[in-house]
Amino acid sequence: QVQLMESGGGSVQTGGSLRLSCAASGNTTSDVCIAWFRQALGKEREGVAIANTRDRVPWYRASVKGRFVISLDNTKNTLYLQMNDLKPEDSAMYYCAAGSRFADDCWSSVHRYAYWGPGTQVTVSA
Repeated sequence: QVQLMESGGGSVQTGGSLRLSCAASGNTTSDVCIAWFRQALGKEREGVAIANTRDRVPWYRASVKGRFVISLDNTKNTLYLQMNDLKPEDSAMYYCAAGSRFADDCWSSVHRYAYWGPGTQVTVSA
């Protein structure tokens, strides 16, 4: 069992920055995949960034690459998402998620993650 709790969301203007945090507790071993997802109103939930892929290089969806940075502090059991140069299309509920590895790797499909936080809202105004 893994418990997750996000924080750090808010409202910013285009070009602004936010840092999201996700406090994890429970079975948070290195075998667990941990990632950020988001879901905009009326859209499907989508993967944003994955911290611990097999080759240890974080994965980012193309639209956030170069603007977002995911990091994991194992000493604090906390996952972060630094979001810079925010755009209105980044507005969504952001979720932290944890799940088991598949084929020794972590994936961006929502179906690979069994544990979810309640989410934190990010709103970017033009």
